[in-house]
Amino acid sequence: MNTPSSRRQIVVVTGGSAGIGRATVREYARHGADVAIIARGRERIDAACREVEEAGGRALGISADVADTAAVEDAAERIERELGPVDIWINNAFAGIFSTFMDMTPEEYRRITDVTYFGQVNGTRAALKHMLPRDRGTIVLVGSALAYRGIPLQSAYCGAKHATQGFLDSVRPELIHRASRVRLCMVQLPAVNTPQFDWARVHIANRPRPAGKIYQPEVAARAIRFAAGSGRKEVWVGRTTVEAIVGDRLASPLLDLYLARSGISGQSTQESVDPDRRDNLFDPVPGDPGAHGRFDEVAAASSLQMTLNRNRNLVAAAAAATAAGAAWLVRRRRARTRLAMDGPPPGR
Repeated sequence: MNTPSSRRQIVVVTGGSAGIGRATVREYARHGADVAIIARGRERIDAACREVEEAGGRALGISADVADTAAVEDAAERIERELGPVDIWINNAFAGIFSTFMDMTPEEYRRITDVTYFGQVNGTRAALKHMLPRDRGTIVLVGSALAYRGIPLQSAYCGAKHATQGFLDSVRPELIHRASRVRLCMVQLPAVNTPQFDWARVHIANRPRPAGKIYQPEVAARAIRFAAGSGRKEVWVGRTTVEAIVGDRLASPLLDLYLARSGISGQSTQESVDPDRRDNLFDPVPGDPGAHGRFDEVAAASSLQMTLNRNRNLVAAAAAATAAGAAWLVRRRRARTRLAMDGPPPGR
């Protein structure tokens, strides 16, 4: 994006006090950005701000609920006033619950939707109000493989991510229509080792865990930063994300049957839920766990699929070269076969 070279990049991260958001704050701070953090828990916000400042950047921490439209727009005004024009706005905040649909209350379902979907809508609107008059800036919607393929126990979250995907498909052409240089993109993430599995609300007997292969939050953070600078509409992160999206397109009914058998047990451990466990659905949980959850021993620290994403021109060139070489070998073999069948040309 076209950031004036005379100043540092200014980045906003919603939900930037923990998990993927916290890792994203660190990623941008490490690359010399000034970072504004919008989240609810003051203790974690202050800790994230200290990390930005220790990296040499300016930080601004704002305690706000992204489901509150006015609070998000007030936060954007303050960020522009105190840090300067926002270059990148990352909509990362979300809320989760592990529960069958009929075990959820309407209030719980609405809360998930308000934070996970309307939080992205509110952030996008607040960012566009400042970016459109300047005709520059990038907004990143943090999505999931579950934006394409819903799974059991997460109907509210999956519904919100599906809605965000539709939101992207609608708003991006509007920006193109007006010839705006403001960019809107979405990152589709795999299962990530974050604290959410210890503070999401649960209506299941055992402690929740991510479904499928687990990645470290730094993988997601690097992908978000890559997506913001790539100009692409979407970036898929992790092999499991590709499998989920492509698999749903090719065989959605079969995936329904597979998930009916394995999708519920695959999202819980053998440990019972602590009866005194607190969740963050309506209020933040105290403490500062940082970016990582409790799955460090099994979480992948890198993604081959993202390496291919970053180097897709080289991958395409290699594929083209391989195809050309294969075509040459086929032609040569055919020529040899004809020569063997017909014999050498006359006069030789």
